[in-house]
Amino acid sequence: MASRIYIVDDDRFLLDLYAIKFKNAGYEVTAFGSGEDLLSALKKTGAAMPDGILLDLIMPGMGGFGALEVIRKEHLAKDSKIIILSNQGQDSDIEKAKKFGVDGYIVKASAIPSEVFTETMRIIKGNASTPNASNTNGKPRS
Repeated sequence: MASRIYIVDDDRFLLDLYAIKFKNAGYEVTAFGSGEDLLSALKKTGAAMPDGILLDLIMPGMGGFGALEVIRKEHLAKDSKIIILSNQGQDSDIEKAKKFGVDGYIVKASAIPSEVFTETMRIIKGNASTPNASNTNGKPRS
């Protein structure tokens, strides 16, 4: 069975771009425009959980950190790999994401869609060399 990917971003163009990239590779993709929409899907009784969640940080309403806080507090998507996909590449954001136990951190401006796809698949398949491998504006992986 193909991996199930959830992509959360308020930028419709990027959402569609990444969704097409994953779908063309044979992955099942569900796209969400907000943290609230993601949480609604994760809380549905009997819903199949994703293998990976690509989560933007800055969105209207509930942003990525707000969604992460609820996911961790309510023990949602326990077996899903959560990867931040954001233009926020400051060390403070990366450290905050690590405190939430994310599995990866990719800075959109530093990665083309094929790199996002490759890194996401590497993390989902468990080939990450460290739990918080990231592409952070050329900074070394941490």
